[in-house]
Amino acid sequence: AAAKAESKRRFDEPAPATPEPRTFRLGTVPGTSPGIWISKWRARMPQVPLELIHLSVAEQRAALIDGSVDAALVRLPIDREDLNAISLYDEVPVVVMSIDSALTAVDKLDPADLDGEVVIVPGDDVLGRLDLPGTLAPTFAAPADAADAIQIVASGVGVVIVPMSLARANQRRDVTSRPLRGGPASTIALVWPTGSDNPDVETFMGIVRGRTTNSSR
Repeated sequence: AAAKAESKRRFDEPAPATPEPRTFRLGTVPGTSPGIWISKWRARMPQVPLELIHLSVAEQRAALIDGSVDAALVRLPIDREDLNAISLYDEVPVVVMSIDSALTAVDKLDPADLDGEVVIVPGDDVLGRLDLPGTLAPTFAAPADAADAIQIVASGVGVVIVPMSLARANQRRDVTSRPLRGGPASTIALVWPTGSDNPDVETFMGIVRGRTTNSSR
């Protein structure tokens, strides 16, 4: 009788709760390369799919605030009200030019080397105003983004200054690039909402910082 009662009691107990399925949504802006971190995420967290959400720099803050993404790899500066951020790395600025440009004669450029050049500033510029005395402004409307600007440069009109990763992402056979000495760096950061209790954000932050599964925090 006691065994039957024990069996009935166990049968009546609720089954252990199964964790709700979830997805970690990571925003990325153009030029960021999270591939190695995504690979480590998939190895460490196979039960939680990672969804990559592509954002423009103009969208990065809004996506974090409205919850469209759980965290994002962004370009600084960003308004940090209600946001946490850790800087990851700085990108060197490069001058993108036609392969026929005289600027290709050197391995690195100084601002003075751009004297007389038309400098195109795309609508999605992330470097801000550059101090380049002697350069010329285009006589046409600013292209929408770096890709469009580089297409114009490929035709032999002007140059465009962008972070190195954007030059690589829009690589073409008819353009090349050179680092700009003294130019402003573009900082990539991992950002997430203040007060977030999402454990996946903490896990991804640990992966980015090189923590192993056995690392103390």
